[in-house]
Amino acid sequence: MSRSVHGIELTAAGKPFLDHARLALAQVDAAVEAARRVGQPKRTTFAIGFQTGLEINWLPRAMQVLREELKNIQVTILSDYSPDLAEALVRGRLDVAFLRTEPTFDLRYEVVDHEPMIVLMPSDHRLTSREAIHPRELVGKIFIGGANKAAVLQAVTEDYLRRSGLDIKLDHGVDNMAMAMSLVSSTRGLALMPAYAKNLLPWSVVSRPLEGEAPTIDVAVGYSKANTSPILKLFLSRVDTLVPKATSSTL
Repeated sequence: MSRSVHGIELTAAGKPFLDHARLALAQVDAAVEAARRVGQPKRTTFAIGFQTGLEINWLPRAMQVLREELKNIQVTILSDYSPDLAEALVRGRLDVAFLRTEPTFDLRYEVVDHEPMIVLMPSDHRLTSREAIHPRELVGKIFIGGANKAAVLQAVTEDYLRRSGLDIKLDHGVDNMAMAMSLVSSTRGLALMPAYAKNLLPWSVVSRPLEGEAPTIDVAVGYSKANTSPILKLFLSRVDTLVPKATSSTL
C-alpha cells in the first residue's frame, strides 16, 4: 500500500493480491454452502403438470393435499397442452397431471370434475344481452373450437352439435385458450370452450352459459401405473378431497 493526499491506495503489486484474496473468499463461501447441502438429506422431487389455465383452480388444492409433506419434498410445476402432459407422465417426467382423459396414452385417470362448456363472444356482441345462448345461435356465425392438440375438446364439441341437430363446421380450430380468445376478439366469432376460460378472459371477450343441458368435458388427475412414488400414492389417496363435497361442478 502507499499513502497519498487521497488516503491509502493499493500499489500495482497489491491489486493482484486483492483479486486473489476475493477469489479465495468466494471459494470458501462456495465450499461452505456445498458442505451445508451435503449435510442435509436430499428432498424428494414431486412433479405436477397442469393443462394451461387449469392451475388457477387446481394448484392451490393440490398444494393443500400435500401440505403436510411440503417441508420434505420439492414440488415442481409444469403448464402445457394436455397431450404433452400425458406424454410427460408416460416418460416419467411428471408424477401427476391435471388434464383431459387422453385416450391414446396408457395412463390411469381419476376424474375430479365435469366442466360445463360455455360460449365466448366479443364484449360488444349483440348476444351479450342474453342470459344464456341457445345452440341455434351458433349457426351462421364465425365458429371457433378445439382442434389439433385439443382433440378431446373437439370430440365433445362435435358430439354436442350433432346431438343438437346442427351442422356447423369450424371456421378456426385452436389448441389453446389464448388463441381462442384472440380469434373471438379479432374475427368477432363465437367459441365453445370449457368454463375455466372465465378465469382468463380479457376485457374484449365475455362468456355466457349455454341454454339447456350444456355438454361437459372431464378434468382428470392422470398418472402412470408404473410410477411407484410414495408421494404419488399419498396424493392419490387424497384425491377425493380436491373437490369439496358441497361444491357443484361449476369450475
